[in-house]
Order: sequence, then C-alpha cells, then structure tokens
Amino acid sequence: MALSATVYNFTIDLSDVDRGVYEALEFKAARHPSESAEYFATRVLAYCLEYAEGIAFSRGLSEPGEPALSVRDLTGTLRCWIEIGAPDAARLHKASKAAPRVALYTHRPAEQIRRLLAGEKIHRPEALELYAFDRDLIGGFAGRLERRMSFSLSVADRHLYLSIGEVTLAGALEQIQLAQ
Repeated sequence: MALSATVYNFTIDLSDVDRGVYEALEFKAARHPSESAEYFATRVLAYCLEYAEGIAFSRGLSEPGEPALSVRDLTGTLRCWIEIGAPDAARLHKASKAAPRVALYTHRPAEQIRRLLAGEKIHRPEALELYAFDRDLIGGFAGRLERRMSFSLSVADRHLYLSIGEVTLAGALEQIQLAQ
C-alpha cells in the first residue's frame, strides 16, 4: 500500500521589508512521504519569499514537468517558475524557456549548486535567480514542523527571522552566482 501525503496547515505573519510585502498568509501544503523535512521547509519558505497574487504549489510527483511553485497571472500565463532543492541543468534550461522569471531556492550548500550547474547549457543563465538558505535556519525550522503551525517570518536585507512561539531562528539567504 502506497503512503499518502501529509497535509500541513500554515498560518504565517509575513513581513518582507525587501519586497514591501506584509501579509497574513493561510495555506495548506502537502508533504510527500519521500520528501525530506528540509526540502519541505525550503518549499514553504520559498512560497513566503515569492508570495504574490497567483502563486501556487504544483501537484507534486503527479506533475513531474511542472515547477515546485509557480506564479500565474489572471489569464493563466506562467510569470514565474520556482524550483526547490538541486534540480539538474536540463530542468532549469526548460524552466528558463517556459517562464520570463526563474528562481531556485535550495537547502543545499551554495557551492554544491555551483558545481552541479558549472559549464552546463542553460537558457538565459544570467537571468536565473539562485538562492541558498542558511542551513541552520532550515534545520531548525524542519525540526519544528507540525501539522498545524503558526509563525511569523520577517525578511530584511536578505536576512530571515522566523519566530515560532518563544523561539526565533535567524539566517541569511545567500544569492548564488554561477561561474561564467
């Protein structure tokens, strides 16, 4: 018997000074049994950092050709393709051809992503936005995941402050530059 996804309910007070986004978010996110807690935590935080009208999670493993997150306008046109983790260059190449903006958020070390993509053929590599979360921040958040949770997330100068109850986790969001 196949295991089913676990649904998490989030209530998040988002204060993103960098983008001027101040929202009270409520959403559900499904975690597939094969998805690590760190990957899932990265996906949830990426949703917050990319929050805009039209953002949505993909259908996961049932739609392997779709981005982990996407932003579509009111006509359904793909405006932003958002990947999580460490996708291969071919996937980023496809994304860059399909959407005017492509962002990658990873819980992996930035150097690992640089090595993975070094010298690979990617459409418009200069336009890719690649970000690595602080590993302690992701680990701390992943270790505190609950099926129903509320927290506040503040972002200023690419530094994240995640307050869960009495605990505040902090860490930087590093922008990854690909070698030319």
